[in-house]
Amino acid sequence: MGVIQVQEPGLFTTVQDLGREGFGPLGVSASGAADAISLRLGNRLVGNAEGAAGLEMTLLGGTFLFPEGAVIVLAGSDFGATLDGKPVELWTAFESRPGQALRMGPTRYGARCYLCVRGGIAVKLFLGSASTHILSGLGGHDGRALRKGDVLKIGAESEAIHGRTLTARALKEVQPRKILRVTAGPQSDWFPESARRLFYESRYRVAEESNRMGIRLEGAIIPVPSGGEMISEGVSLGAIQVPEGGKPIILSVEQQTTGGYPKIANVISADFHSLGQLRPRDEIRFERVDWETARALLREQEELMASEELFLE
Repeated sequence: MGVIQVQEPGLFTTVQDLGREGFGPLGVSASGAADAISLRLGNRLVGNAEGAAGLEMTLLGGTFLFPEGAVIVLAGSDFGATLDGKPVELWTAFESRPGQALRMGPTRYGARCYLCVRGGIAVKLFLGSASTHILSGLGGHDGRALRKGDVLKIGAESEAIHGRTLTARALKEVQPRKILRVTAGPQSDWFPESARRLFYESRYRVAEESNRMGIRLEGAIIPVPSGGEMISEGVSLGAIQVPEGGKPIILSVEQQTTGGYPKIANVISADFHSLGQLRPRDEIRFERVDWETARALLREQEELMASEELFLE
């Protein structure tokens, strides 16, 4: 069993898998990869199950040494990775020989890059998942972001797949969207028609204060019904809350499980991966679709994800 030695952790690097579903009633959000599509594809490219744990790097990547070597894929955003000084490609499996170091810099586009290693990252599971839940300090590697000097174990290797890469169609499909498709939120009809029209016609900028819990937006102020508060109820990933002050917040993977602000809309499941690649100062807008369209788009995405036509040997 090999290891990964953390020489530099980057800005904010955590162990993530696809999250822990089903514990919302206990107040534990799913967490997991903010861009689950990139993690799933990266794992398949390297020969892992889709849900194997990898490293999620945010905005600035780290430096990682592989004393016994490893087979690696980088997925998601381009962080300008080099292996012992030689550039490596995104979305393509490559081998690190024993003692080589993988170095990454600041993002060239998007917010997150995923390091998937054959065998996955081996950490103790919490509620069935390897995901780091920063807010509670649970899961992942000691419940926190990685630090210099950390050593991570690599799991047992699965099937041997060499030199896989994505097709041009797959690369097009994984490009993050800046026009996010949404369905009407459960309190959409609380907002007057003028407020809903303002929401859909406006451009918003991602605020610096955004994180894995919520993406705060700057832009048009939405008039808030009932003073911006209501009796708390369960909330979902991608819900767009409008708190007092009228600046929308998109709930992300470490969201609170209940909320007391009206929700004007909800990002559709097929666009969740785009939320994970939003970085501060990115500009977005929203496009409303109906429930049938949202379901059809998710079905098409999952059919594509299940296809072997995504990959070139």
